[in-house]
Amino acid sequence: MKTKILLAGLFAGISLMGFSQSKNVPAAVKTAFEHQYPGTKAKWEQEDGNYEAAFTSKGVKTSVVYDKDARLIETETAISGGAFPKAAKDYITRKKLGTVSETAKITKADGTVSYEAEIKKTDYLFDEKGTFLRAQKD
Repeated sequence: MKTKILLAGLFAGISLMGFSQSKNVPAAVKTAFEHQYPGTKAKWEQEDGNYEAAFTSKGVKTSVVYDKDARLIETETAISGGAFPKAAKDYITRKKLGTVSETAKITKADGTVSYEAEIKKTDYLFDEKGTFLRAQKD
């Protein structure tokens, strides 16, 4: 019985956290998202003072980041390993970083493209040609 009560409380707390995160997103940001992705439901988070909407579009995991003034900063789209740059794959293998759990293509608002590989809760970022840029903890 105690376990059921604890689980119910935990679920309610998580649900409220998700609601409050969405509630704190400025109306202009939500409007920009709805204009770009009409009818799409998203999970919202704050990320470094910006607002990230995570959702699935046409069966592909996607996220977009807007600043507080509703300007698009970047779009991140999950990609297959085959779409990931060979030079980046070679770097991961050469450095023996481990198994890649997810790969993504990141397109900045100015059109700059980079790639991300998640390995052991660390994101490894590469430029458009697959040259290593930096690593950052998730």
